Amino acid sequence: MNKTPAPAVFDRLAALADATRARLLACLERHELTVGELQDVLQLPQSTVSRHLKALAASGWVASRETGVSNRYRMAGRELDPVARRIWHSVRDEVARHPAAERDAARVHEVLAGRHAKSQEFFASAAGQWDRVRGELFGARPDLFALLGLLDPASTVADLGCGTGQLAEVVAPFVRRVVAVDESPAMLRAARTRLQGVANAEVRHGTLEGLPLDARSVDVAVMSLVLPYVAEPVRVLAEARRVLRAGGRLLVVDMLPHEHEEYRLTMGHVWLGIDAAQLEQWAAEAGFSSTRVSPLPALPGAKGPTLFAGVLRAADTTGLGRKKKR
Repeated sequence: MNKTPAPAVFDRLAALADATRARLLACLERHELTVGELQDVLQLPQSTVSRHLKALAASGWVASRETGVSNRYRMAGRELDPVARRIWHSVRDEVARHPAAERDAARVHEVLAGRHAKSQEFFASAAGQWDRVRGELFGARPDLFALLGLLDPASTVADLGCGTGQLAEVVAPFVRRVVAVDESPAMLRAARTRLQGVANAEVRHGTLEGLPLDARSVDVAVMSLVLPYVAEPVRVLAEARRVLRAGGRLLVVDMLPHEHEEYRLTMGHVWLGIDAAQLEQWAAEAGFSSTRVSPLPALPGAKGPTLFAGVLRAADTTGLGRKKKR
């Protein structure tokens, strides 16, 4: 007689029966990490980490994507069925009580901080030549194409990750107020120099994860060539959503997927471009009501990847008040 196949739930349970695999999954629930990074977090050899990841992938717990010479792993949270989610929530609660889980979380924080430091190293050395680097990669003023439909003379615009303030300088004459935000001290010095004398432009120090802006204080926010450096895009987009007024828009100008692996080493990129489906998923998780992505035309002399403009709209909660009377 043929044996009846075991239900998939038993395969999932078997995969989580190992404490190391449960710790791995706890790390991958919130962060996308490479094998090398997981080695640092769990203090285990590469062969052990790879073996456990293979078992978790085979049972549907983790997914991966190729990024040049390495793979990045994440928990397959959106693909899990309700039964698997209940199993994981029970296991996660138990894992969280173990001292090893606290050490893992602290090391994950160190790994993410290391990624961030790589980006900051690039900015600290490139602030003086950033305009030239941008020009060589993407041509002169690619941002103008994306801004044409956004400029409202009554708007308050936030330039998030403003760099040297080039975009803020372009926008300022056409809107009521511009607030330029960046974390890099070197970039901020360059931005303040550029924006001297621009009465309606303000430069502020702050991170993308904790913007120095009040909730619902901005009509339009812009992130130009910012997301490739971000380890947690949903968190950053959600923070941008927080500062937007109802019906406000976030304009994302960035690179479509490409194969310039060297950008990881030279500029600290985490993402080698972003496709429309990925941005739409992040935007939905961050609370935006709609997303529209359009490729931008390449400018003469541009040597870098093709750019896109993504417009993310915050839900207009005042819509009920504008219903037609019957």
